[in-house]
Amino acid sequence: MSMTESRTTANQGKNAVPAVLDIRDVSVLYSGKAAVKNVSCKILKNRITAIIGPSGCGKSTLLRSLNRMNDFVDGVTIEGEILFTDQNLYSSDVDPVEVRRRIGMVFQKPNPFPKSIYNNISWGPGINGYNGSMDELVERSLTQAALWEEVKDRLHESALNLSGGQQQRLCIARALAMEPQVLLMDEPCSALDPISTAHIEDLMFELKSRYTIVIVTHNMQQAARISDFTAFMEMGNLIEFGETDQIFTRPNIKRTEEYVTGRFG
Repeated sequence: MSMTESRTTANQGKNAVPAVLDIRDVSVLYSGKAAVKNVSCKILKNRITAIIGPSGCGKSTLLRSLNRMNDFVDGVTIEGEILFTDQNLYSSDVDPVEVRRRIGMVFQKPNPFPKSIYNNISWGPGINGYNGSMDELVERSLTQAALWEEVKDRLHESALNLSGGQQQRLCIARALAMEPQVLLMDEPCSALDPISTAHIEDLMFELKSRYTIVIVTHNMQQAARISDFTAFMEMGNLIEFGETDQIFTRPNIKRTEEYVTGRFG
């Protein structure tokens, strides 16, 4: 699909790529002060969407609102709607634990459990009543995260013995083991060396055929390399949202052009 065709199917037409997440006039407030202000956009299925912007612009806050991670922060309130397969994630009858199972998250710093590699993968599905073959699930998850060949002979060693890049891929495998539909990634490469970063970026390309991915990144070159769509935020506002090629080469808003060309931020 060309960029022009993608833009058409993303925004109109009966054969449009479906939106997995529909963000409608969302504001996130900390003790009454807005960190995210009236953001609206759609996250399309099996696409990578990057959220970029200067530090403190609200991009991680917006990301965490997509699977209700902000519920753990005192004084946070959410306004607007976030529809996930047409259901408002913040409706009173929605179980936030189920939300986080279906919309997984990988954090900035690798955070493996102080358990074996195997138990890092099996623990979540186990406590959630997984009925299939745990061995097969562990192998499948590690394979999807491009880690199986490196660790298959040391599954019962501590995950803390892995390198930083391996630990981050383990955390991705751990999220995939819960069989989510969406994978959120909050600056997953910021603590990694260039080789490990390349592994994670290659992995994201492979995963998007099966998952919808939303990534927050400070690295504009990374956003340009890996994403299909890009959202540029500043001071809590969504300044511009569109196809990545358009955002980086033909932005509609001058402030976007100033940011992506390095004039500020």
